Amino acid sequence: MKFIVSSTYLLKQLQVLGGVINNSNTLPILDNFLFDLKQNSLTVSASDLETTMSSVIEVDSDSEGLIALPAKLLLDTLKTFPEQPLTFVVEDNNTVEISSNHGKYALAYADGAEFPKAIELTEPSSTTILGDVLATAINKTIFAAGNDDLRPVMSGVFFQFSPESLTFVSTDAHKLVKYQREDISASEVAEFIMPKKPLNLLKGILAGSESEVKIEYNESNAKFTFDNSELICRLIDGKYPNYEAVIPKENPNVLSISRSQFLSSVKRVSIFSNKTTHQIRLKVAGAELNISAEDVDYSNKAEERLSCAYQGDDMQIGFNSRFLVEMLNNLSSDDVTLEMSLPNRAGILTPADGLDEGEKVTMLVMPVMLNG
Repeated sequence: MKFIVSSTYLLKQLQVLGGVINNSNTLPILDNFLFDLKQNSLTVSASDLETTMSSVIEVDSDSEGLIALPAKLLLDTLKTFPEQPLTFVVEDNNTVEISSNHGKYALAYADGAEFPKAIELTEPSSTTILGDVLATAINKTIFAAGNDDLRPVMSGVFFQFSPESLTFVSTDAHKLVKYQREDISASEVAEFIMPKKPLNLLKGILAGSESEVKIEYNESNAKFTFDNSELICRLIDGKYPNYEAVIPKENPNVLSISRSQFLSSVKRVSIFSNKTTHQIRLKVAGAELNISAEDVDYSNKAEERLSCAYQGDDMQIGFNSRFLVEMLNNLSSDDVTLEMSLPNRAGILTPADGLDEGEKVTMLVMPVMLNG
């Protein structure tokens, strides 16, 4: 088995695949990349059993073979090379020799047949979506997904496909994000929960991508195919909570304000808030929003006044400032709207501008009880 490949091209592909590999694996074979050579087409795969990703790399070769190479050692070596052709040759003594312009390097390989096989999806449903649109949907939702091992369904992003639209939802019970695309649809209704790790990988690879991504899915797995790569992952098992039930429908009190002003103010004032609750108080009356925080234990307090557009009754409501900051940071609009009904009901944050045709973002943040 022998092939020649560009050093930087190989490194670029392997760095993406390396994101799949865990720092500590139960099976030693998972510390490797699987190299499957068929003439001038080299398929490299990485897996952690839950997620498997593979890319097809063009190489110069007329041989075939299947070996597993240590991922960390290979990546560390490739990072040090300037752009040049590298020749990989499998030797008889169970090592692979890499020849560069300046030297030779031998590394031991493992039997490729030991590498776990990727799951084949039987009778999957499928839909196609632009890479950048998928990356945006992940970006807009993944930050709000939970980290609670006891509630695994909330630790992922809920994909809800229908002939009318595609909807992506995430929540950790304190905040919720619903991102909807009405300009894209699926052929049939489907729902599944994607874990965070493969989503983070996809987000990194597909940002700004003009390529089409084919998403295939069944009850237990999903497969994403794009360019010369594919990613297969196991879905989170369980039923997603009924998120529509927690979104308040009647919100007569509507506050409109500049997003950057609101964000800066919340960030500043929250420095003075209690370090465990991160509580800030929003008090709105007329065309004025008063944002304040107090840490009674240390006699720290801050208060700011902002002008805003407001329709509704005068009200006071408390929020965890960290959640507000995360949400405002995640929006790219100039202005935002905060809709509220009562101090003990969730507030709904939406961008007032800057959305594409058919794009909708709804963010929900639970209030905290105000003392005094």
